[in-house]
Amino acid sequence: MGFDYNTQRKRMALPEYGRNVQKMVDYIKTIEDREERTRAAKTVITVMANLNNSHFRDEGDFNHKLWDHLALIADFDLDIDSPYSAPERKSASDAPNTIPYNQGNTKFLHYGRLIEEMIQHIASMEDGEEKDYLVNLVINQMKKSYITWNRGQVSDDVIIADFVLLSDGKITIPSSIKLMDAKELMQTSNNNNNKKKQQNGKKQNNKNRNKNNNNNKKKAFFKH
Repeated sequence: MGFDYNTQRKRMALPEYGRNVQKMVDYIKTIEDREERTRAAKTVITVMANLNNSHFRDEGDFNHKLWDHLALIADFDLDIDSPYSAPERKSASDAPNTIPYNQGNTKFLHYGRLIEEMIQHIASMEDGEEKDYLVNLVINQMKKSYITWNRGQVSDDVIIADFVLLSDGKITIPSSIKLMDAKELMQTSNNNNNKKKQQNGKKQNNKNRNKNNNNNKKKAFFKH
């Protein structure tokens, strides 16, 4: 007795549509009449649309993508009257363009590149209250990030030394600046998270209340 394993079957170009869609497309390719092939292809497109629950379902070019997927499943060998120009095989095999992420050169990963860029910007500012305010804001964020990623206490002197290093020695920390206590920093973070949760909860309650009101209106309409 022989067994039919998926590993022994024909490889599917788009497995998310399933083996049955692949079989239907393979069958369409055997139909000799072009008009009949086109009608069968449209039927398969309808099936694919019903199966597809991805994020681009509500996009304007949803149908275009389905026809492109059909061509891909058919290995670009399907002679039909498509409402869209068929994609080229080369376009499907080309690797996507590399996203130009900044690589390396981050001195302290637990602070992040954004903190470094902010410090460089502050270093270019003229001395004054605004600069001191930003220094105080960023240096406390650095302490918060350090505690979050390293799960422990840290001396204020360490944070200040890191700040000066990231500014290439261009910024001198004013003696008036005081770093917040670790517990106070984490408490502030927890309070912000709780506020977000409360706001999201209120939004969800409002949605549920509006939904219930609409349902009640419908029930009252049908009673009349």
